[in-house]
Amino acid sequence: MSTVAEQLRRAREERKLTVHQIAELTNIKTEHIRALEEGNYHAFAAPVYIRGFVRSCAKILKLDTAQVMATLDAELSKIEKFREPPSLTGERRGPLDFVMYQLSKLNWRVVLPVLGVALLVGIGILAYRIWSQSVSVDPLAKLGPGLYQPPPNGGGEYLPLPTNAPKK
Repeated sequence: MSTVAEQLRRAREERKLTVHQIAELTNIKTEHIRALEEGNYHAFAAPVYIRGFVRSCAKILKLDTAQVMATLDAELSKIEKFREPPSLTGERRGPLDFVMYQLSKLNWRVVLPVLGVALLVGIGILAYRIWSQSVSVDPLAKLGPGLYQPPPNGGGEYLPLPTNAPKK
């Protein structure tokens, strides 16, 4: 089985098209078409570009696109640079990235109302507990003795006059 580069070059030559004509038909740079026909996949930053360009060229050249793409996937799997999709940040993924990825999967139209109802129920329970504790406490329990103390000797029929009150 021939490589994708050979298939593209052979199909272009059979149709008597130049690299420039293919570039005009596909809106792909001539350097990229030459790199594809040479099998120089390292000229591309990511495999998504290679796959897209090969698919476009295969359609223009009327090749079996599914077969060409299968061959391309087999070729790219042999190149270490293109085995896995590239990291968008160039950094390793940490636990925060994992959490954010999992949160991005949630249906927020469902989660937000559920969280809102749970928050309201929690506030209601807390308010009830505070209210029930305040109702069961005697408000006068912590109140000390009153201001008036009856005199120790006696009667208690009359209240004593304040000592600093003006006399009439």
